[in-house]
Amino acid sequence: MKNLLIIGVTITMFFFKSSSNANYEKIFYDFKINSISGDIIDLNDYRGKPVLVVNTASYCGFTKQYADMQKLWEKYKNKGLIVLGVPSNSFNQEKKNNDEVKEFCEVNFNINFPITEITDVKGDNAHEIYKWAKENHGKSAVPKWNFYKLLINKEGRIVDTYASLTNPTSKKIINKIESLLN
Repeated sequence: MKNLLIIGVTITMFFFKSSSNANYEKIFYDFKINSISGDIIDLNDYRGKPVLVVNTASYCGFTKQYADMQKLWEKYKNKGLIVLGVPSNSFNQEKKNNDEVKEFCEVNFNINFPITEITDVKGDNAHEIYKWAKENHGKSAVPKWNFYKLLINKEGRIVDTYASLTNPTSKKIINKIESLLN
């Protein structure tokens, strides 16, 4: 009976193991993504800086988090933090085109941190950054909803993920960012 229990626990651990200690073939800084204005954002330009990546949407109940993302950006950008907004219609709550999203962000939230074009963040059509995140950090890196957050360390690896309910200026996120900046 004891052997069956050990086998059962071992099998269970195998199925629920986390891949957060993955042996990354690529790091976050190896990717590029189009900006909301159509320019290329070369993530290598952010090398050595922590990055908070947030998939966003204009028609979501969490959209007010844009204001807190901007506050975070203003407070920590000179210390090296990058806040990267990734508008997505993966949950059917985004505007029709990039120009509308850009205007919405600027008019309603005075956003000046980097924002990408409208991008898929889950499924077969997900941007390669999100496929990479899933491959290297597991299912916890796949956005469950809008305003899901990935925190990338200075080495270009995911250190944590945060649910939509977790505000960008929460103590939990701030403490982690400050530890990465030191």
